Amino acid sequence: MILDGKAVAAQIRGELKLRAEAFEQSYGRRPSLAVVLVGEDPASQIYVRNKIKGCEEVGIRSVGRYLKGTATEEEVLAAVRALAEDGEVDGILVQLPLPRGLDADRILRAIPAEKDVDGFSAENLGLLARREEGTVACTPLGVMELLKRYEIPLRGKRAVVVGRSNIVGRPMALLLLNADATVTICHSATRDLREECLRADILVSAVGKAKLITGDMVKEGAVVIDVGMNRDENGLCGDVDFEAVSKKASYITPVPGGVGPMTVAMLLSNTVSAAERAQTK
Repeated sequence: MILDGKAVAAQIRGELKLRAEAFEQSYGRRPSLAVVLVGEDPASQIYVRNKIKGCEEVGIRSVGRYLKGTATEEEVLAAVRALAEDGEVDGILVQLPLPRGLDADRILRAIPAEKDVDGFSAENLGLLARREEGTVACTPLGVMELLKRYEIPLRGKRAVVVGRSNIVGRPMALLLLNADATVTICHSATRDLREECLRADILVSAVGKAKLITGDMVKEGAVVIDVGMNRDENGLCGDVDFEAVSKKASYITPVPGGVGPMTVAMLLSNTVSAAERAQTK
């Protein structure tokens, strides 16, 4: 069965529109997301346009801060800090990658944890590790929401996460652990990736290697989540060999149309949640 992220994301956006309307009625303004884009990278421009379009659809005010590719690190930091101090900005997103020569970690650290709607900050990752309330990275949060909407049980299941990045792999593993799954994280030093993947009831791949996960690496009936977004000779593809793996999986996400739309939906959700939390402090 296909896990249709596009359809679920549309459902979530409808729910967020109602929350955004209720917020505006209560506080006299809409929830607000500021996007900082440095340079003219075409892919980044497309991503930003899609995020702004999503904001408009659900009733979130979008604020754009566009800097030239020649902007200095101090200029970018000044823009982020100004947004951090703006009481009518609820969320701040710095579009990555940044131009060469800019310290992305330093710039991201300038975003207050309560406005870090990407969920990348050390504070928010630490809160997740401690099972405390915070903002969770959008992609793994989207995966969890997709599993929830399809009523796929996690308690007691064996979950394998391929990839250990701070953006996807680590928070994904923590979320699954918090849902009472038994979690294994695989990475470049894992000795026998196939053997580890074959144990998985829930298999999540987030490494960015086209068709890394083949049919002989997945057991019958596994739930397979493909976070990868790659290109091969046929166009867009994921980390999973969809044609082969879909014959064995009980559920699988397509690429595109699986995790991608959920990531954007969770960014919007995190922004509305940040606005609501800021008003109840």
